[in-house]
Amino acid sequence: MFILEVIGRVMTLNELVVLVMFLSFIWMLFRGIPVAFALVGVSLIYALFAEIFLDPYRRIFEDIIEFDRTGIDYTRLSVLSNRLFGNVVQNPVLVALPMFIYMGLMLDQSGVAQRMMQSMQRLFGGLRGGLALTVLLIGIILAASTGVIGASVTLLGVMALPQMMKQGYSKPISTGTIAAAGTLGILIPPSIMLVIMSDQLAISLGDLFMGALFPGLILGGLYILFIVIYGFIKPDSMPAPPDAGKVDWDVIKDVLVAVVPPLFLILLVLGSIFAGFATPTEASGLGAFGATILAMLNRKLDWKVFREVARSTLNTAGYIVGIFLAANFFALVLRRYGGDEIVEHHVLGIFENPYMIVLFILFIVFLLGFLLDWIEITIIIMPLMLPIVAALELAVPGFDVVRDPQVVWFAILVAVTLQTSFLTPPVGFALFYLKGVCPPDISLGHIYRGVVPFVLLQLTGLAIVFLFPALVTWLPSVAYGN
Repeated sequence: MFILEVIGRVMTLNELVVLVMFLSFIWMLFRGIPVAFALVGVSLIYALFAEIFLDPYRRIFEDIIEFDRTGIDYTRLSVLSNRLFGNVVQNPVLVALPMFIYMGLMLDQSGVAQRMMQSMQRLFGGLRGGLALTVLLIGIILAASTGVIGASVTLLGVMALPQMMKQGYSKPISTGTIAAAGTLGILIPPSIMLVIMSDQLAISLGDLFMGALFPGLILGGLYILFIVIYGFIKPDSMPAPPDAGKVDWDVIKDVLVAVVPPLFLILLVLGSIFAGFATPTEASGLGAFGATILAMLNRKLDWKVFREVARSTLNTAGYIVGIFLAANFFALVLRRYGGDEIVEHHVLGIFENPYMIVLFILFIVFLLGFLLDWIEITIIIMPLMLPIVAALELAVPGFDVVRDPQVVWFAILVAVTLQTSFLTPPVGFALFYLKGVCPPDISLGHIYRGVVPFVLLQLTGLAIVFLFPALVTWLPSVAYGN
């Protein structure tokens, strides 16, 4: 009783319930319960808790669930399910999600990505650090075509790591380069994370795609610059092969044949969005169709490949939609307890400087990146942060064209922050994706040492985007201005 009185002096009942809801969700995740089940379980427990034990709160949940001696009112549960499914199924933006997933998987499974790797390796492999440059360039192309971190990191690890070891590359620089190149998929459009952010923040997907382009290219450029400089400083870490073949017209032609079609598809998809010829949803269908045509031209499209791509697309999209539904239920219950107002009040009360508030939110997102996947962070945390960011007075130029420029800028900052947390030891997700395909003689210590310089480059890129928000909002303003 004394403990409850002390807690009552520090926080209200609403604040206590909101805090315990979050802690219960994290505890369930550590217990190994799937994310969707954890979200739904916590939501039902605290909705029933209010219905049974908290008389003053019973009325705020009466449209969700009603529990009495006769049992549960399933009619109300039906109304709840219609509300949750309606928010997802009737959203045209989310139609782009399975299309972009299919596009990336088809380019992967049909051998298009492997052919690009082999041809570019012949072009750059004879240079000191050329193989690392090849990995980075392929990573940028894959990022723009898949948007899935796990797929990009795993694919690059399988294709490039054995060859880098055979050529005498040091283990840290090899693993660090692969992990960093693979994580670009979270930022460079058409990233599926940006698709979900567009829905959760109620902002234009075209704005996000265009706004992410320059930050993604800046990070890719920083990676390439580092590899070039590192090759001069420590040539033994990235030696050139002694038996490198001569670069002739046949090599160049092979590179053009392998690289130009995927690049053309990416430019077609993004260009149709930037030029206003197609919506992101329409462009996603164009990308899926184009990836299928490339697979046919590569003579790798058969029933087995198509079935595997379709099944993987269904599994990935179903997983994301399942979390969407569960997170909507969690957010609904949290909102009934006043969670939005509580979070907004406490975060806005920490600092007076609005930019310090943004940095504080980014720090929280960075820490959550160690515990949660980007899907949970995007669906659960971003809607809570939206009213906070929208209320801040930030000098983010919209050039009188971009709607909600500071929200677009904030979304890109979060994407870069998550990309950084996925690379940061000891529990960055990309590091464990890579470890899963590494030979036994490559330890986590090698991977940790290898990603440190790339984490510093990530922080540099984050600082550039933070200090110069026009890098995010200028391109959307030009596209819509014309």
